[in-house]
Amino acid sequence: MKQWILPAALMSLAACGGNAPKQADATKPEDTTATVTTAATATVSLKNDALNAVLEHYEKLTEALVKGDVSGAKVAAAAIEVGAPAADASGKLAESAKAIGAAADIDAQRVAYSSLNDSFIGLVKASGMNSGELHVEFCPMAFDNKGGRWISKSKDIRNPYFGDEMLTCGSVEETVK
Repeated sequence: MKQWILPAALMSLAACGGNAPKQADATKPEDTTATVTTAATATVSLKNDALNAVLEHYEKLTEALVKGDVSGAKVAAAAIEVGAPAADASGKLAESAKAIGAAADIDAQRVAYSSLNDSFIGLVKASGMNSGELHVEFCPMAFDNKGGRWISKSKDIRNPYFGDEMLTCGSVEETVK
């Protein structure tokens, strides 16, 4: 019965782009110090002030989804919904945030989060940065291998589409500077 464990683990790593070696490199003391210093001192600021306010709540939403916290995701989504009209005249950001808040479970929230990212990533790129950088990250396995994107201040992968099931599955697709 235990014979399937190793092949399953290898398939998972291969599907995620072989993420394990990158994680192993990050555990070197010199790499860890650089990561902590960068994260602690980096200031991220978008040129659009209204979008900056949404970004703060977006980070909380992403972290709630990483943790599988349905209630935390609803609270963060409600805050995004309030700030979205000033950041996105199309209404798509607010609509997606509302869907996350109305979702009954984490899976439905993650689907709505993907729609939110379709709008949010475009808004972030259009805004541009005053300082710092943001990373567009991608999980190829989300949504039956169709993939899902999200934004992060860190290059470290913390997958909001799978949480603890596949926390480090994904890669940095693009950096917005």
